[in-house]
Amino acid sequence: MKNSDQIISSALESDEFEDRSDTGAELELRPLVFGAAQHGQRLDLALVDLVPEFSRSYLQQLIDGGSLTVNDAVVRKASLRVKAGDRGCIELRPTPQSQAFKPEAMALELAYEDEHLLVVNKPAGLVVHPAPGNWSGTLLNGLLAHDAKAMSLPRAGIVHRLDKDTSGLMVVARTRAVMDALVRAIAAREVGRQYLALAHGRWSGAARREVNAPIGRDPRNRLRMAVVDGVKNPGKTARTDIELLDNGDQACLVRCTLHTGRTHQIRVHMASIGHPLVADEVYGGRPAAGMQRQALHAFRLSLAHPVTQQAMRFEALPPSDFSQALQAWNFGTSGSSL
Repeated sequence: MKNSDQIISSALESDEFEDRSDTGAELELRPLVFGAAQHGQRLDLALVDLVPEFSRSYLQQLIDGGSLTVNDAVVRKASLRVKAGDRGCIELRPTPQSQAFKPEAMALELAYEDEHLLVVNKPAGLVVHPAPGNWSGTLLNGLLAHDAKAMSLPRAGIVHRLDKDTSGLMVVARTRAVMDALVRAIAAREVGRQYLALAHGRWSGAARREVNAPIGRDPRNRLRMAVVDGVKNPGKTARTDIELLDNGDQACLVRCTLHTGRTHQIRVHMASIGHPLVADEVYGGRPAAGMQRQALHAFRLSLAHPVTQQAMRFEALPPSDFSQALQAWNFGTSGSSL
């Protein structure tokens, strides 16, 4: 069974990119002390705790390259199990990603905040985590400026993502214990996530539909995801429940409930049933009714508080571009009716 560190890494690391062409960058020799929290962990996972500004994949590259010593011996095996009290030293070279791991003040719209977690209403256009072309100005940078303690957390406490052009609610941890609990809850499908989506085409048939179709890399275009057969092209199980809220001749308004969290899941599933999202040109949509970005908004988030176990539910009305598109098509948007 995977522990929380492995789940965090597999959930968040897949879209990362490491640039090792910075041969002129200054080296840093960083001493390490493995504590009780790392006892028994794989070396690469323990390093994610102690060197959080670098990704696991890059740290594995450093291990393979002989840049790490443990108890004065060079170690090249990422699967080595460390013990509390082990001491090490790692040779670090800055990457664009690590240099991006810095605070940047920004206006964060918070739906909720306490000492354990916060809920952010992310605007469309804001990248969640640094990546090629977006090494600064991300939600992660804003979280580091909002709370200095976030620097000690992997990915500044981010436990799930929204695409750059998807707006809406995200939960973020403020302590490591809460981060672990949220990761487990998401993996166990105990965190409810519902989205509003505007899609091309008039809806027909039953008002409720379940799409249970595996998602993997599109074999014809590796930059996209697609529904795959699972035999010739590997994919991961993916389930989305879709419910019609309003209908028109050109488009339909639906509510999507995620039961899994695959990359681009709603966008792929909606396109697979003949209803690509408005303005989602990657998956067959096109701009319409003023929408210039994919018409997807994470409007509802529900979970049990990881510390108090209190049931929590948050809702965020769609931003102005989404609301104006709804008005253009005379779709109703009463928040209480969603």
